[in-house]
Amino acid sequence: MANDVRTKMVEGAIRLLATRGLAGTSFSEVIELTGAPRGSIYHHFPGGKDELIAAAVDRSATNAVTVLDQRAGRPADEVAELFLDTWRLLLTRSGFEAGCALVAVTVDTDSEELRMHAATAFRTWREHLSLLLARGGLSVEDGDRFATLLLAASEGAVILSRASGDLTTFDLVADTLLQQLRATIATP
Repeated sequence: MANDVRTKMVEGAIRLLATRGLAGTSFSEVIELTGAPRGSIYHHFPGGKDELIAAAVDRSATNAVTVLDQRAGRPADEVAELFLDTWRLLLTRSGFEAGCALVAVTVDTDSEELRMHAATAFRTWREHLSLLLARGGLSVEDGDRFATLLLAASEGAVILSRASGDLTTFDLVADTLLQQLRATIATP
């Protein structure tokens, strides 16, 4: 049961990071969102807020890899479609209120340790995406290049779509990325 409370708190922190940013992800906000007992804060996170945020960053990367694995062994364009559809779903289900928890940490932390933690999570995500794209028909080099492009372009498209409150920019970026990917697959 103790792990359930910790898991709820980490998942709550991810939601808050994605919608309110790092400054809006306090222990009291996490407690309010999750209903976790106040006494569990330092029991589960004796290192304080940075420990909670680091756990949220790790879980975000794990969640992303788990979603991507749904298309493991599928053609590269199907892997990319799932990746992009996941972002599209996040945007629409949240009413354009949610973005990437890792971006929230990266742009708002003063902690070099948390920034490096986010960098490691992004690298894990990109490397896994690269591996799946290569298994799906791209060369290793093209897989790495497209994984980097997919991640960077989709993060920017999510930010722009949140600002405008619609999918126009996101869909333009997604369509362009998929066209480029399919052209690369078609090139012998």
